[in-house]
Amino acid sequence: MTLNFRPDDPPPPERRKGSPHRGGATLRVERVRVTGADLDQRATLKKARGRLLITAAAFVAIYAVLIGRLTWATVIHPILPSSAQIAAMQPQLTVAPPTVGRADITDRNGTILAVSLPGAELYADPRQVPDPTQAATLLANALPGIDASEVALRLGAGIPAPKRKEFVYLDRRLTPAEELAVNSLGIPGVYFEKKEERHYPDGNLAAHILGGVRIDGTGLAGVERYFNQRLTTSPQPLVLSIDAGIESIVHDELQSAVTEFQSPGACAIVMNAHTGEVLAMVSLPDYDVNDYATADRNAQFNRCVNGEYEPGSVFKLQTLSMALDSGMIHYWDYFDTTHPLKVGRFYITDFEPATQWMAVPQILNVSSNIGASRIAAIMGPQAEQAWFKKQEFFEPLKIQLPGPPRPQYHPLNQWGLSGTLTVSFGAGIAISPLALVTGVLPIVNGGIRYEPTLLAVNPNDPPPQGVRIMKQSTSDIMRKMMTDVVLFGTGKNAAVPGYVVGGKTGTAQVVGPNGTYLKHTNNASFMAAFPMDDPQYVVYVLVLQPKPDKTTYGFTTGGYIAAPTVGRIIARIGPMLGIMPASGDQLAALDAQLTVPLDPTPPPGQRALGPGNPYPPGANDYAYELNGQTPPDAPPPKAPGAKPAKKLNRQAEAAPGAHVTVRKVYHAAA
Repeated sequence: MTLNFRPDDPPPPERRKGSPHRGGATLRVERVRVTGADLDQRATLKKARGRLLITAAAFVAIYAVLIGRLTWATVIHPILPSSAQIAAMQPQLTVAPPTVGRADITDRNGTILAVSLPGAELYADPRQVPDPTQAATLLANALPGIDASEVALRLGAGIPAPKRKEFVYLDRRLTPAEELAVNSLGIPGVYFEKKEERHYPDGNLAAHILGGVRIDGTGLAGVERYFNQRLTTSPQPLVLSIDAGIESIVHDELQSAVTEFQSPGACAIVMNAHTGEVLAMVSLPDYDVNDYATADRNAQFNRCVNGEYEPGSVFKLQTLSMALDSGMIHYWDYFDTTHPLKVGRFYITDFEPATQWMAVPQILNVSSNIGASRIAAIMGPQAEQAWFKKQEFFEPLKIQLPGPPRPQYHPLNQWGLSGTLTVSFGAGIAISPLALVTGVLPIVNGGIRYEPTLLAVNPNDPPPQGVRIMKQSTSDIMRKMMTDVVLFGTGKNAAVPGYVVGGKTGTAQVVGPNGTYLKHTNNASFMAAFPMDDPQYVVYVLVLQPKPDKTTYGFTTGGYIAAPTVGRIIARIGPMLGIMPASGDQLAALDAQLTVPLDPTPPPGQRALGPGNPYPPGANDYAYELNGQTPPDAPPPKAPGAKPAKKLNRQAEAAPGAHVTVRKVYHAAA
């Protein structure tokens, strides 16, 4: 329908009354024709409008329901979250510090001995690896030493993907370069896991002290195991008493001795005489601490702490200290060393038989087994045992390392005559080298025993508190006699130009698997202290089962095998420790001041033991028994026909469980 307004058209018919009239124009009615198509279109539009209204009404209804439900659930009757849900959504706030990595281990000067660095482990989900064989080949090319066939099997080669494992480790110690190489391969299903990797920059330096860690980083041996909790809970470095420079020197010199004398093993220790701090401790053979897991058991064995050996004549330092400290024996006393001692079916002899009575300094100087046995017989087994208990030779060593063993010795209730005599010169008892060195500290430092320690003593802390176990005067005379040994006796090869060194040799036969001594097989050792005017350090070297050469004249004694090594160690570490060599005149004065005559005379008013006066008051019955005499306090003989009293078994070789037997002939350890 169309409406036309044209001014010049003929006027329209007269409007009905009341119709509007605008601007002089009058509306004209035209006829409009409505076709069927128009009606269809109108019907379609009307239908569409109806559908839109229905849809809108439906949406309004849906939204009304939702609004109602939400109003019900949140306002009228809200559903509150559980406490677990609330906890999961709340941030976890704590004042606890973050977990620290494994702390560093340093020597006393701050040199890093162990450090944890970022590392990575390589693992895979075999179900996601499309071609295990190809992946294994690629990995083998990127990682030296990896076995492609083994990796292929671990990745599930030949197994349908759904049936493969979900997780396998491929390499748990990737270097940064290896991690980059593997990452560039882009193998599906192969991933990296970040971790801390423990590194030991100096390889085998202080190996048996450090020990090692497991693949997961927990301590496995050494201080890594002993201080595992401390290392994982405190970020502060663990400062050891070890001096890396001294440790390196001791290692070099000991390795030279092992190589020269074809020894299967050895150990060496340097200890502070006034604190018990271990400055160096080397056990050979050793291992690279970075590869502890692949080291053989023999290399892992710590001969300084876990090894137990008969000390040989080094132990005469204990016998003479015990006797002098008791007051029953004086250094000017003489003892019969003119002939071997018969004990049951066996004899105790000296390496170089003497035809004279020896004073105490000479007994130590030439390392007389007979002289030490005479003194031990006077003291008796109770005195020996009491002395060894003070030195803690009957207990496992107290040291910051796992598992020191209990020493081996004769049953205390069967410590008979032969046991008393043989222990006096270091046979019939087996202790660790570190325990032996610890027992020498009071002999040279004025009489104070300190527990050994692998931790550095803080100079700002109070000094360690030792235990006095002998008189100052006993230590003073023992130091002078030890100086004699190096100047005039069996320890001459340990002499160091410019230094006053004291010491004692030791040569001990080796106990075989069946409990008897091996023929022509010795352990050679030397115990030293320096400087003897005020001993600061004790140095000990033990070479196991050495082979002689032309430099030892066919002997395997401590004087020829171990003493030269000790001398070289002292010469190298002395200046490092601030102990400078003395000049010729000064050295001569010190030598004279720090020695005693080998054939001393008693002070005025004192009578020395000797021919015609062999026993001091209170001498043990064994001293008389050794000479075939009846002790003065022995019970009177029984009447004829009376049953003899049952004798106590005084032979150590008859003691059940004894780990050694009395040798047929004992030789001095030179």
